[in-house]
Amino acid sequence: MPTSGGLYWWTHFFSSPATRNPLSFLVGYSNTLGLVGGLCSIDYGFSLMFLSVIVIARDGNWTPTNGDIYGVFLACVICHGILASVMSKIMGKLQTVFVVMNFVLITATIIALPIGAKNRRNDGHFIFAETDNLTTWPTGWAFMLSWLCPIWTIGAFDSCVHMSEEAANATKAVPFGILMSIGSCWFFGFIIVIVLAATINPDLDSVLSSPFGQPMAQIYYDSLGKHGTLGLMSLLFIVQFLMGLSIIVAASRQTWAFSRDGALPFSTFFRPISQRFGYIPLRAIWGCALLAAVLGLLSLIAPAAAQALFSLAVAGNNLAWGVPIFARVVWGQKKFKPGPFYTGDRFSVPIAWAAIAFLVFGILLSMFPVGGPDPTPQDMNYTVVINCAVWFGALGYYYIDARKWFTGPKITIDTDDLTEEQEVAIREEGLEVKGVSTATGSENGSGSGSKEEAERV
Repeated sequence: MPTSGGLYWWTHFFSSPATRNPLSFLVGYSNTLGLVGGLCSIDYGFSLMFLSVIVIARDGNWTPTNGDIYGVFLACVICHGILASVMSKIMGKLQTVFVVMNFVLITATIIALPIGAKNRRNDGHFIFAETDNLTTWPTGWAFMLSWLCPIWTIGAFDSCVHMSEEAANATKAVPFGILMSIGSCWFFGFIIVIVLAATINPDLDSVLSSPFGQPMAQIYYDSLGKHGTLGLMSLLFIVQFLMGLSIIVAASRQTWAFSRDGALPFSTFFRPISQRFGYIPLRAIWGCALLAAVLGLLSLIAPAAAQALFSLAVAGNNLAWGVPIFARVVWGQKKFKPGPFYTGDRFSVPIAWAAIAFLVFGILLSMFPVGGPDPTPQDMNYTVVINCAVWFGALGYYYIDARKWFTGPKITIDTDDLTEEQEVAIREEGLEVKGVSTATGSENGSGSGSKEEAERV
C-alpha cells in the first residue's frame, strides 16, 4: 500500500496487537526527525561546499566562522522552503533535472580528474591494495567505520515512499525508484572511488587538512588547478542544493502524513492542504524548515555537534526502515500481500532478515566516535545522545499520554485480492480495515480519505 507515511503505516499494519501502536508511534517520530536530520546534514554540507568556493577564489586567505557557516545554512533552508512551496506543480519534472545534474557532475569528475592528474596518477597497488588508518581504532574496525559514508549517501532512498501518493503507478514506480537510487549509487560510486584513489595526493593528511576546508576541493585543486576546481565545486554545491530540495519535499510529506493521523504536536495546524499553492502540505514544509533551522544551531557549538546531524539521519532512518521489515517477518506474514514487485516466497524473508541485520549494523556504526576509542569532548560522537533522546522521548510520550488517544494510521487497502487467510488474520487482530469485517461483524468504512485529509487552507 503506497502511502506518504508508509513506514509507520506498514509498522502498524504488520505488528502484533500489543505492539502496533507504540512501534508505529516510534517509527513515525524516528522517520520524521531522521528526514529533517537528513535535510540538516545536506544543507550543512552545501554550506561548507559553497564557502569553500569563496576560500578557493581568495587563494586560501580567508576562513569562514561558525556564524558564516550557519548563515549560509539558514539561507539554504529558507530557499528550499520557498522553492518547495511554489514549484510543486513541476516538482516531478524537476526530479529528472536533478538526476541529469548528478550524472553531469559524475561524468565531469570521472573524465576531468584522470586527465588533470595524467603525470602523477597512483598505481594499481595504491588504488586497490593499500590501506591507511588515520584513526586510533584497529584497522579492521576503521574499515567498518568507513561504511558510514556510503550508508549516508544512499540514505534518502525512501523519498520515493513519501511521494507515493503523488506518483502514477506507485506500486511499481516506488520499488523501482528505490532500486535505481541504490543501484546507481553503488555502480557510479564505485567508479568515482577508483578515480579518486587514482588521483588523490598520497599524503592523505595534507588532503584532510586542506586550507579550503573540503578534502574534495583539495583533490580537484591538485589535479585541475584553481579555475577547474572553482567550476567543479560550483557544480557540486548546486547538486547538493538540489538534493536538499528533494529531501525537504519528502520530509514534509512524512510530517503531513503523521499529522494527518494526529501523532505530532500541533497536528491540527500542520495537516491542512493548501489549495492556493497546488494542493501541497504548505505548513508541513515550513514546519520542517523551521525545525531544520533550529537543529542547525548545533553547528555554532562545535564540529562534533554538527556531525551528530549527519548521524541522526543514519540512525533515525535506519530504525524507521528496519522496524516495519521486522514486524512483517515476525508478526505479519499472514497479513502480507505481495505487490507487483516481489522477490518471491523463496527469497523475500531471507532478504528481509539480511536487511534488518545491515540496518542494525548501520545504527551501531553511527554511534561510534570516528577518531578512536578515547574521544575528547570536542570529537565525541553525540549521536547516541540525540537519537536516544528521540527514541525514548517518543516512547515516553506515547506511554505517558499518546496511548490514551493514538490508535495508529487509518487503514484502507484493496481487499479484492486478499486471500481468505489474510482476511482471517486481519479480522482476528481487530485491525480496522475498509472492506474487512471486524471480529464483531461490523465493516469499517474509515480510511486515509478521512475528513482530516480533506481539510484545505
